[in-house]
Amino acid sequence: MRIRRLSGAEIEIWRRVAATVTPRDGSALPEPPLGRPDAAPPPPPAADAAPRPKPRVFHAPSYVPPVSVPKPPPIGLERRYKRKVAIGRVPVEGVLDLHGMTQAQAHGALNRFLVTAQRDGSRLVIVVTGKGMRERYHRTDAVEPGVLRRAVPSWLRDGILRQIVIGFEEASIGHGGAGALYVRLRRPSATE
Repeated sequence: MRIRRLSGAEIEIWRRVAATVTPRDGSALPEPPLGRPDAAPPPPPAADAAPRPKPRVFHAPSYVPPVSVPKPPPIGLERRYKRKVAIGRVPVEGVLDLHGMTQAQAHGALNRFLVTAQRDGSRLVIVVTGKGMRERYHRTDAVEPGVLRRAVPSWLRDGILRQIVIGFEEASIGHGGAGALYVRLRRPSATE
């Protein structure tokens, strides 16, 4: 590969740009080629020109790492792990049944249950949400079916539960199917 040399005009442009900054120690500008027709002599410095102000230097603020790094959001269980749970090789260490609770009651019960289960060293629990009502009542105050079934996964992804839940997924048919969730918990940290 052949390296192209700068023309005299290019060197002159570079010299003008380089004159506006403070040079590094040990650096030197290239000399204009002698005897070439496109080499223009450098302009003489203007005596009556006002001195140029030094360029302003901006420093980025120093990086301060966050006090605590947020845990990643919970994901589903690995296929092999879920299969071992379904056939009984991995024990389920607790069950919470949310049937008949309001959203507020269920949210509080879920928080208490999972925090206590993690503190006690449980690694896998089941949360039964139910599938919701199959037929609709013809009442004006009836809520849509499956409210807890839709709300519990969002609760597991947010707040304090995000810090203790590794993952969750719909349970196998033997453990409740679509009306229950396997919830895998982190080990309690030594600082707690």
